[in-house]
Amino acid sequence: MYIFGQQLLNGLILGSIYGLIAIGYTMVYGILGMINFAHGEIYMISAYLFAIFLALAGLVGVDSLPVALLATLLLTVAVTCCYGFAVERIAYRPLRGASRLAPLISAIGMSLVLQNYVQLAQGARDQAVPPLYSGVLRLGRAAEQGGAVEYVQVTHVQLLILAVTVLAMAVLTWLIGRTALGRACRATQQDAVMAALAGIDTERVISLVFVIGSGMAAVAGVLITVNFGSFNFFIGFVAGVKAFTAAVLGGIGSLPGAMLGGILLGLAESLFAGLVNTDYSDVFAFGLLVTILVFRPTGLLGRPEVEKV
Repeated sequence: MYIFGQQLLNGLILGSIYGLIAIGYTMVYGILGMINFAHGEIYMISAYLFAIFLALAGLVGVDSLPVALLATLLLTVAVTCCYGFAVERIAYRPLRGASRLAPLISAIGMSLVLQNYVQLAQGARDQAVPPLYSGVLRLGRAAEQGGAVEYVQVTHVQLLILAVTVLAMAVLTWLIGRTALGRACRATQQDAVMAALAGIDTERVISLVFVIGSGMAAVAGVLITVNFGSFNFFIGFVAGVKAFTAAVLGGIGSLPGAMLGGILLGLAESLFAGLVNTDYSDVFAFGLLVTILVFRPTGLLGRPEVEKV
């Protein structure tokens, strides 16, 4: 029972990260109807930026860990958003009127450029940040009987991940649902031509969507780096594939679906790894995706596309 509870908690943490990254995929697809395959590399870059800014915070004499983490998070999000903006301007905007295949190839090319840029700039070896906080909360009887651990362990960093994920989703929901920017995004998503005729700067909206998605990826990159401590130039590919799978599972184009898909994917992966076999956890997770899409081709919360006439 305690093993199940521990894996459930681990899956929830992992799924929250997948969901934050998947938001970038689903927002870009909702606006442009295309997949930003460079989004995983944006997440990867945020991990490097976090480590760099954290080291700089120590060099300038910031002794308070909460202050250093908050300042580093804000700087990482800001610079990562600039990368997202640059990807849109370089890889997507010049090809706005081209066939759908051209921006797709351009995004894949941008992904390879960013991956090799980081490899050349920071090296191919794994990088790491020191453990920042080691607090642990144990739920259950903190004792061992017959060799079985009878408690569920959650670190304070994992609790921070859950809290920041909930806060980020709440802010994004408010931004999309309650602000003028959110109304402009929804209008552009429904019909970009009519939105432009109504006076909405659709090019600016598209750029801001890339920036918002990159900001969410940056938050995920910071959280996962604080939790695991190590990273390399290739983590964007693996996380990008998983996050894209989560977006499709939940219904690409739906923000709640992106988070739901991420959590379900994380839970499936973690539970299968902990209770059955670690080697085939990815196989089970992707098998679950295929099974759901057979019966629900638009994903769990996705809606069928309506052709405009």
